Amino acid sequence: MALMITDECINCDVCEPECPNEAISMGTEIYQINPDKCTECVGHFDEPQCVQVCPVACIPVDPQHTEDRETLWQKFRRLAAENA
Repeated sequence: MALMITDECINCDVCEPECPNEAISMGTEIYQINPDKCTECVGHFDEPQCVQVCPVACIPVDPQHTEDRETLWQKFRRLAAENA
């Protein structure tokens, strides 16, 4: 599954630097998460780091991009190979 940032985002800037895959960027009004890069921190951490630091709890699972843990591992390996 990829995560998403909801309209409750206050643009506090703490999530973007926490993302090991650089999946978070500023959108037109609030931060957004690129589902092609989001692995929910699988391969890096036990928990999604953006969720851990978000002060307003506005980063749920994106129902439009559901992936199981194995798919997230595959995405992590693909991204790691691209960045090698």
